[in-house]
Amino acid sequence: MATIVRSLAVLRFSRKIVSGCTNTRRDHHSREGKFSHLKEGPSLKDFIRGTPVNDVYVASRQDHVPYVQSKTLRGQKRKVFLEVYGCQMNTNDTEIVWSILKSHDYQRTTTLKDADVVLMMTCAIRDGAEDTVWNRLKHLRQLKGKREAVGEKLLQIGVLGCMAERLKKQLVEKEQSVDIVAGPDAYKDLPRLLSVGQNGQKAINVLLSLDETYADVVPVKLDRKSKTAYVSIMRGCDNMCSYCIVPFTRGKERSRPISSIRVEILDLESKGFREITLLGQNVNSYRDQSSESAKSETKEATLLAPGFRTVYKTKIGGLRFAELLSEIAEIVPEMRIRFTSPHPKDFPTDVLETIAKYSNICNNLHLPAQSGNSAVLDRMRRGYSREAYINLVKEVRKMIPNVTLSSDFICGFCGETEDEFADTISLIKEVGYHAAFLFAYSMREKTTAHRRYRDDIPEDVKKDRLRQMIVAYRTEAERLNRAFVGRTELILVENFSKRSRMDLAGRNDGNVKVIIPAGPIRSSWEASEDDLQPIGIGDYVAVRITSSNSQILKGEALYHSSITQFYESKMNGSLCRVAASSK
Repeated sequence: MATIVRSLAVLRFSRKIVSGCTNTRRDHHSREGKFSHLKEGPSLKDFIRGTPVNDVYVASRQDHVPYVQSKTLRGQKRKVFLEVYGCQMNTNDTEIVWSILKSHDYQRTTTLKDADVVLMMTCAIRDGAEDTVWNRLKHLRQLKGKREAVGEKLLQIGVLGCMAERLKKQLVEKEQSVDIVAGPDAYKDLPRLLSVGQNGQKAINVLLSLDETYADVVPVKLDRKSKTAYVSIMRGCDNMCSYCIVPFTRGKERSRPISSIRVEILDLESKGFREITLLGQNVNSYRDQSSESAKSETKEATLLAPGFRTVYKTKIGGLRFAELLSEIAEIVPEMRIRFTSPHPKDFPTDVLETIAKYSNICNNLHLPAQSGNSAVLDRMRRGYSREAYINLVKEVRKMIPNVTLSSDFICGFCGETEDEFADTISLIKEVGYHAAFLFAYSMREKTTAHRRYRDDIPEDVKKDRLRQMIVAYRTEAERLNRAFVGRTELILVENFSKRSRMDLAGRNDGNVKVIIPAGPIRSSWEASEDDLQPIGIGDYVAVRITSSNSQILKGEALYHSSITQFYESKMNGSLCRVAASSK
């Protein structure tokens, strides 16, 4: 009997131990993290209907990167066809992509039928830009299908850039022919993505980075005949304008070290490039916080133009845009320097003083207004009023007397009334722009406007307002260009005119296109009439402007020059005229 009692006691004790172990396991699971169950939830792969999960690789910060043999990362002479849509930044990104692929034994082709890989660098800022890409993908899908039908070499299709970042799911779901999707910060991963996708598996990497600037990648220029080049100095945008998708497709702002920019520009100069354009989504908010610069400067707050504000806290420390401009202007005095795309808030006095100081920094500023009405600007979260913008324009023209201005405008933004739109027309007329980029509003998902407002302006009203903006802009541009007639301008010759091989086309300091006759001219300002020299692509030429319209100037080429010589000769000419008038 005692044995039975002891056995029952042992059994009850064992049950307690088992129960305790079960509770311990439950407690362990709860301590493991309240979000641990999400690991088994649906991923991007599960949303791609009609595509088996195992046939799609989606890059993740948590997942193990699949092993790929190093030899398969090599392109093995496979030919890549590159297409670029959108802004100058996309052109520069394509040059970065080509540099990466070229170093992995890929070859470039400019003929689509010879391609093994087609990569499209895309834009997502407006519906029209995306529609162009969708239509192009339909054509590429047909080409890919024809190849498969006759047993020819397979064609890999990749979508890169902002549209890849914004529409990763739709690109693979809607357009089954797309094999590779890579966002703006994933270009270094392209050799692996192409390797993963070579056997029919789709590969996606749209991870955004907090520090990727591609400072260690030397872009390979797509147009080897051009004497102008793009140099990316920063990426991303922190402004969070309510209509804009860029912060969501390009990520937060981060800047390249000045040292790496200097090396790239000196290399371009040694290769014969005559003009550079500094690029960034918010180029004049450049702020180098790299270790070498951080040691040599005080932690000062970033300055803004008077009357402007930001949605983020004031940034502290780093070398600023004015310091970058000064350094570049001094190391390459015979290269023109432009930059785009800036934000008006980032034009404090020191930046304007730097532009005015150096003759090789072009007196052409892009001041994107977006609207001429303060209430609309507030809904857009632009950080300034109409009055603040006009005051900035006055300050710019006071400090840089011969400046030319360009701008961006959007019509038909959410809730825009006729009176509010009238303010935009009046601003275009009041300020006067030599160039303008004018658009009807396209609502973008994820943006603040998408969450807060309705896209309530009818399409026909948007189109009518766009036409009104175009008329107002062209009227003022024609008036402004007329002021160039009779002046002597320094032109960088870029190419033959599109209309005739008997003419050459270039741009003046103000970024206005100038057409001149091809033919020999004096070799310098001081040369005799018999000392003639042909005009070549990449030459700086002094030109007397003879006629104009809203788009271009026409002129008579006078003599060859350098940047330094041209402005010295103008100064000497001005001094001579002053001396003559005083006699």
